[in-house]
Amino acid sequence: MMEIQEIREYLPHRYPFLLVDRVTELVEGESIVAYKNITINEQVFNGHFPQMPIFPGVMIVEAMAQAAGILGFKTQGKTPADGSIYLFAGVEKARFKRQVVPGDRLTLEAKIVSVKRGIWKFECQASVDGVLAASATIMCADRPLA
Repeated sequence: MMEIQEIREYLPHRYPFLLVDRVTELVEGESIVAYKNITINEQVFNGHFPQMPIFPGVMIVEAMAQAAGILGFKTQGKTPADGSIYLFAGVEKARFKRQVVPGDRLTLEAKIVSVKRGIWKFECQASVDGVLAASATIMCADRPLA
């Protein structure tokens, strides 16, 4: 298990864009399970949508990518403090199956598919109470911080 203090060591993101609250399972070189608690206090709900708050799909994809980034960093035994960062390199097969709303706990799962020349490919999914909310294949590029 990883709590927020350790998560902040592996992700350079900060409020309001840090989208992983806790890691519950992590097998280096294989997979991660984490979650984000969705609350009405999220800044995004001021505009998406005030009368019917729905957590945006692009934010769900970002949350899945952040979980994948933690997995990549842990697998390599390094952190952003070591001068490395994961950048989006691509998103394929993104599908959205269920709305995510305040009060939901968004479970984030990522599995390593391949690593080639610093490009990591992950199969990701996000769910709420065991019901699939979104899925995507996410590619991240491990690059030096400029």
